[in-house]
Amino acid sequence: MTTHELKQPGISMTDKIARIDQICTQARILPVITIAREEDILPLADALAAGGIKTLEVTLRSEHGLKAIKVLSEQRPELCVGAGTVLDRNMFAAVQAAGAQFVVTPGITQDILQAGVESDIPLLPGISTPSEIMMGYTLGYRRFKLFPAEISGGVAAIKAFAGPFGDVRFCPTGGVNPGNVKSYITLPNVMCVGGTWMLDSGWIKNRDWARVQACSAEALALLD
Repeated sequence: MTTHELKQPGISMTDKIARIDQICTQARILPVITIAREEDILPLADALAAGGIKTLEVTLRSEHGLKAIKVLSEQRPELCVGAGTVLDRNMFAAVQAAGAQFVVTPGITQDILQAGVESDIPLLPGISTPSEIMMGYTLGYRRFKLFPAEISGGVAAIKAFAGPFGDVRFCPTGGVNPGNVKSYITLPNVMCVGGTWMLDSGWIKNRDWARVQACSAEALALLD
C-alpha cells in the first residue's frame, strides 16, 4: 500500500458531490478561461461577473493560470474560482494551494481520481465513455464533465447515459455554443454547461470588457 493510498479524506464524497451540485447549479455556465496576459486577470473576471457569471473555471493552459487562481481567490473572494486542465496530482496540489474551490480535468487517470478522493475540494473529472464513468463510479464519483461534448455524442450521448447511470449528472463542455446550449441545459442529467463563446479572443485582446459583459448576460439569458 502506497503513501497516497493511506491518506484519508477530510470531507466525504457525498459532501463533495453536494458541493459540486451547489457550484454547478448556481453557475449554470462555467466559462473556460485561459489567461493570455496577467493584466487581464481582474478586468476579465470583473466583466464576466458584471454579466452575471460569477463561477469561473481558470485553466492551466497558460503560464498565468496558477497566478490567476491565486489573485482571484485573494482579491475577488465573492467569486467561486475553480481550476481547469488539471492533468496530474502535482497540478491538483498546486491549484488547491493557490485557493481553487474546485478542480476540473479533461480526462481521468486512476491517480487523479484518487487525488480527488483524498482532497478536501471537489473534483469534476472529464469523461467521454461509459467505461470512464464506471472508473469514477467505483470511487464514489457521480458528477462528471463530458468532454469534448459535441464530438463525444453530445445531447444523444447524455440521454443514453441516463439509462445505466441514473444517479449521474454532467457538465458538457467542448462545442457548446449559443445554438445548442438550450438543448443541453434542459436535459435532466445536466447540471450546467462549460463554454467559451463569451470569451472571444479579439474582445479580450482589445480589452473590450463591455462586450464580454454583454455576451455573458446574453449567454445566461439563453438558458431561461
